[in-house]
Amino acid sequence: MDFKKLRVLLVEDVDPMRKLMASVLDALDVGLIYTAPEGKTGFELFCKESPDIVISDWHMDPVDGIELTKKIRNSPISPNRIAPIILVTGFSAFNRVSIARDAGVTEFMIKPFSAKDLAKRLTYVINRPRDFIDAVSYFGPDRRRRADPLYPGPHRRKQDKSTPS
Repeated sequence: MDFKKLRVLLVEDVDPMRKLMASVLDALDVGLIYTAPEGKTGFELFCKESPDIVISDWHMDPVDGIELTKKIRNSPISPNRIAPIILVTGFSAFNRVSIARDAGVTEFMIKPFSAKDLAKRLTYVINRPRDFIDAVSYFGPDRRRRADPLYPGPHRRKQDKSTPS
């Protein structure tokens, strides 16, 4: 895939990891790479540059990747609430994935990862954009990964079937 026109914001607090990830993005021929050392600076840069994709580490101070995601998704000054966000972490427990998903993260990537893994995630968020849900308590990508071709109607929950249309 050609990433030359892609603008990526990379938010990572560990300097050697940020440089390594930026060099991988550069090797993948990403057009523009913006970097930030933590979520507060990352959000400021996001608002200024409006990148196409955000790649963020989870564990950072003072603003972590989850809070950054929530700001991108919910802040009235966010220039692109639907920008794909790839969250990177060393923890793969289901509850972590669930927290990230519920915050509005588009993709989740576990450290350590290869350049091929990163290229796959970038390709996936470009080629398979997810619908966005705008509800009272959630704004973000549809948490369902696939549509059920056997499902015949608009309601997904058992209690929805008894609700009059």
